[in-house]
Amino acid sequence: MAEETKKRVVVVGAGVIGASIAFELQRRGLAVTLIDKAEPGRGTSYGNMASIALDFVAGSGPSIWRKMPGWLLDPEGPVWLRPSYAAKMLPWFLRFLAAGRPSRLRAIEDAGMSLSQRALSDFRQMLEAIGAPELMTEEGCLAIYETEAEFAADRGHLAMMQRYGLEFEVLSNGAIQYYEPALSPSIAKAVLLPDNKSIRDPYQLVVKLAEAAKAAGAAFVSGAVRNIERRGDGTAVVLLEDGSRIEADSVVLAAGVHTRFLAEKLGEPIPLETERGYHTQIMKPGISMRYSMIWPARAFMVTPTAGGIRVGGNVELAGLDAAPDFRRPRVLVRHAQRALPGLKLEEATDWMGHRPALPDTIPIISPSSKMPGVFYATGHGHLGLTYAATTARLIGDMVTGLKPPLDITPFRIDRY
Repeated sequence: MAEETKKRVVVVGAGVIGASIAFELQRRGLAVTLIDKAEPGRGTSYGNMASIALDFVAGSGPSIWRKMPGWLLDPEGPVWLRPSYAAKMLPWFLRFLAAGRPSRLRAIEDAGMSLSQRALSDFRQMLEAIGAPELMTEEGCLAIYETEAEFAADRGHLAMMQRYGLEFEVLSNGAIQYYEPALSPSIAKAVLLPDNKSIRDPYQLVVKLAEAAKAAGAAFVSGAVRNIERRGDGTAVVLLEDGSRIEADSVVLAAGVHTRFLAEKLGEPIPLETERGYHTQIMKPGISMRYSMIWPARAFMVTPTAGGIRVGGNVELAGLDAAPDFRRPRVLVRHAQRALPGLKLEEATDWMGHRPALPDTIPIISPSSKMPGVFYATGHGHLGLTYAATTARLIGDMVTGLKPPLDITPFRIDRY
């Protein structure tokens, strides 16, 4: 395709979602400009838990409602709401409760699983395309339960996995230590999720995606986007804070939680909040792990990644501007040491990032309802890494006018 006839696309946001989209669009023959105020992969994607998690879990629902009061009152619980931010969270929280109604819950699970059922295949194809299949491990994930009561409380989730045909194996007693010797004998039950893979280094993944996009001809611009204007001829102008202007035929907004500010300027506000997540990266953990591990009752993960072991998860609701509370990841490390008695805290660093969260748990992957040629890819919550390749394919189809391989109605921006 001659350079002058290539369709020009600007992708705003160079995390794993934006970098995946930029690579996908560039390989389809478009002229892509990727914009971010930081280097690719240095935002929220830098510190994710490196998990390709196919077992979608709706954030709201009766089982969550029953646990929520205790979580919010427990200073070491999996969800922490800063009192100073409670009033600002109220509209989002009311939508969150509405999304958990039984009449709505099945549709949300169907939507989330329609992405999950494609995620692993799409991800493998993307890794092959950038020449980095080794970035994904072939090991699965272990969900652990300290007591039979914890396991019983998660039976609804296991039933949901059965309904959608996800493979898993229930392990007891000595079988648990056979799979993961580092786990404490006190763990009563575990569930092996063989198709929940891990990424060896999520930051390097984004770097390689951006490099592959650039090698194919994409440009990278460092800057913050202020607004988007549409011209009479149908083209767009992306306005940067420094006064720069970039012309484009299409614009993809994939800037995580910051997407909400641009959406407001385009006249389509979205209930996008930040779930602040923490991790501790331990470079001398004193143990080795074959599998990643999730403890559902305590809502955190442990993953061997980035040259060490990463402990992370949890949700803090405090907005974009509050200072990090690094007591949070220390709680997670203590929980992890309960499950992994040999885990040491040597050469450890703490990190905090902003997950873009929507009240119904499923992302926005959608054309704008207000401005032709603008597309959204945001609100992936805990599953940004999982859904990155599938989101890139869906956006690629939308931008190029092809029919996506699944129904995108549940992910439309005007569903609220």
